[in-house]
Amino acid sequence: MTRLKILQWSAVMMRRSSIKTMMRVTMLMGAKLLISFPAHLFLSRTRLKKIRFQEDESLRKWKEKLLGCLESDLNGRVEPEVKFHSIGILSSDFGEINTPLPVCGDQSKPVLFTLKEGSEYRLKLTFSVLHNIVSGLAYTNTVWKGGVEVDRKNGMLGTFAPQREPYIHTLEEETTPSGVLARGNYTAKLRFEDDDRRCHMELDYVLEIRKSR
Repeated sequence: MTRLKILQWSAVMMRRSSIKTMMRVTMLMGAKLLISFPAHLFLSRTRLKKIRFQEDESLRKWKEKLLGCLESDLNGRVEPEVKFHSIGILSSDFGEINTPLPVCGDQSKPVLFTLKEGSEYRLKLTFSVLHNIVSGLAYTNTVWKGGVEVDRKNGMLGTFAPQREPYIHTLEEETTPSGVLARGNYTAKLRFEDDDRRCHMELDYVLEIRKSR
């Protein structure tokens, strides 16, 4: 590029620029050009740190809005944790009965519920989600009598984000069997897993069915 063309290019750049901040640089062939730089490009370290802090703060608030909790509650953990607080039963026969979890007692398989034959009931769960979003939380409830499997129910609870207040979820309605052979004690296992096959709770319990009066 000749000296004349360089000077012509410099003149064009000067006419187009409306920014007062100028700096002098030395180019090839000893030509001195005046090139305009926007003033906002010259930011101090303090200003850069402030912008970075604002971006980090916006990201933190976005994560808290998405997860439904404070970032400090995540404790740096990635895998979600589901903590079950209680299991209850809803029935028109006696209303509602709730049992705190984990179940305390001498029996490894306590009698949690006693129902009349032919009665309708629903299981109610209270739980919290910690550290991260749990996806596809599902349950399997298997029932045996005399060592023989007599019933198996599968269901989906859904996807849950961490939050301060516990979740309350009621399972699908079921009906106890009727008849002389249906009465007695049933052993059962209630298991909860997520999409990644993580088991969050496995509860062994006993359900008693009595004669309807």
